[in-house]
Amino acid sequence: MATTRVAIAPMRAAQIPKPGADFQIVEREIPKPGAGEVRIKVQACGVCHSDMFTKEGAWPGIQYPRVPGHEVAGIIDELGAGVSEWKEGQRAGVGWHGGHDGTCRSCRRGDFGNCRNLKIAGISYDGGYQQYMVAPVEALTAIPESLSDVEAAPLLCAGITTYNALRHSGAVPGDLVAVLGIGGLGHLGIQFANKFGYKVAAIGRGPESAALAKKLGASIYIDNKVTKVAEELQKLGGAQVILATAPSSKAMSEVIDGLGPNGKLMVVGASMEPLEVSPVQLITGSRGMQGWASGTPADAEDTLRFAELTGVRPMIETYPLEKAAEAYARMMSGHAQFRVVLTM
Repeated sequence: MATTRVAIAPMRAAQIPKPGADFQIVEREIPKPGAGEVRIKVQACGVCHSDMFTKEGAWPGIQYPRVPGHEVAGIIDELGAGVSEWKEGQRAGVGWHGGHDGTCRSCRRGDFGNCRNLKIAGISYDGGYQQYMVAPVEALTAIPESLSDVEAAPLLCAGITTYNALRHSGAVPGDLVAVLGIGGLGHLGIQFANKFGYKVAAIGRGPESAALAKKLGASIYIDNKVTKVAEELQKLGGAQVILATAPSSKAMSEVIDGLGPNGKLMVVGASMEPLEVSPVQLITGSRGMQGWASGTPADAEDTLRFAELTGVRPMIETYPLEKAAEAYARMMSGHAQFRVVLTM
């Protein structure tokens, strides 16, 4: 007896065919999840500055064509073999942490974020700039019902990065915490810092950002176009933490002297230029510097729950998948207010 094969309707994806090339909107077959994987029907995907690694081929070993996207919110619509802890129809997301091997030295110590073979959605495998994607179960984050897909997506990268950096910074409620930059990361960092109970100083360029900074939760605004930020912070007693979200090494270098005793510069804004700091600057006051990159899916769930409880939300601009190139250009321009999200 002959069997009838039912054709699977193709899906749309925005792919990069080769490093530095323009986005292509293509039709692909809907992928099938393998063992230990799930398929996600993507509802929204944030457009992050780190998507530049895929767009420009700046990540070693990346294979093309590749679909970017690591701020993914959607619904699980198919389970691969051996998956029992997730259900079809369950809301789930994928952030920067796209999977780990579980066997390397870091993983054996529970430090999954520093896995020697860390996978990244949109780099190691196709990400969320498509209608359906496949991801390993260790990359999944449960999304609370009260958060919409477009709200949740940016929290899975920009949100977790600022939330996680602040909660590991050593600052306690009442401490002066400065947020350098009021952009895609900074506007969330200010909100989280305020909800953590810190005295928040927002550092921006120009007077036009002052009102927004106060609305987001800053009690102090410092305009670094007309003010020496380090001196202003020292007038306030020195910052216990400066969360450096602006991707400017020059701006970061200029604020180090604003740290108080035992203060720490937490670097989350990615820049390829070196920081300029002298040993004396760090020795004086026992200051420190630390980089921070995102977190695990468990950290992402903490971030989403905290945002749900406190009302922290990203400010977003949305674009349809077909306008992925326009959305990416808008994000890279630095003029977006403040996170760009693709909708399916």
